[in-house]
Amino acid sequence: MLFFLCMRKYKNLTVIGTSHISIESVKEVENNILKIKPDVVALELDRLRFESLIYKKKKKLRLKDIKEIGFKGFLFNLLGNYIEKKLGKIVNTAPGSDMKKAVETAYKIKAKIALIDQDIKITLKNLSRKIDRKEKIKFFMDLIKALVGKGKVKFDLKKVPSSELVRKLTNKVKKEYPNVYKVLIEERNQVMGKYLYRLVQDYDKVVAVVGAGHEEDIIKEIKKWESLQKKR
Repeated sequence: MLFFLCMRKYKNLTVIGTSHISIESVKEVENNILKIKPDVVALELDRLRFESLIYKKKKKLRLKDIKEIGFKGFLFNLLGNYIEKKLGKIVNTAPGSDMKKAVETAYKIKAKIALIDQDIKITLKNLSRKIDRKEKIKFFMDLIKALVGKGKVKFDLKKVPSSELVRKLTNKVKKEYPNVYKVLIEERNQVMGKYLYRLVQDYDKVVAVVGAGHEEDIIKEIKKWESLQKKR
């Protein structure tokens, strides 16, 4: 039996943290969904990315979207997609394979699908507004170092990183890129936590498939909503 390094359980919810380009993630997502047989599978996707990934609808952001999401958000999305594809080729696993397997397995057991992530255009717009010049320069400098092989953190891309490593990387982002952390992690965790809070009220068993590192904070958000409801 395979052991999932980034899985958290809370009441009737199981949150599976994945690496979007890891073959190990694909296998674990399938194994856990088949084992748990949830009523609903929640995905760290919004409608735009879901349709692009599952139905091959080419709804990629274009130059005309800069007016809506801002240049910095547009550029960040472009670079993120490029890097993910390059890493995917290295490990021979297409980006998003974990999410596709989650959808495929959910259909197999007749579970419902829930898209719990924030609209990517809102995320990129917030990124354009909040990231400052200092973070922008540092980000591109660190990106160049990583691309030429001078990054300090190394791990096996074919495997899901351990909780300890994910926590280390997350804390590094929070410290060195506070605005990026707030937009890409904190704000999205709030959105996903609120959505999952509603789902666990309506269904007996829920499985959420999210990127490794989101699990603990999402559960904290759910607990916050529970606490608010008790005070009413």
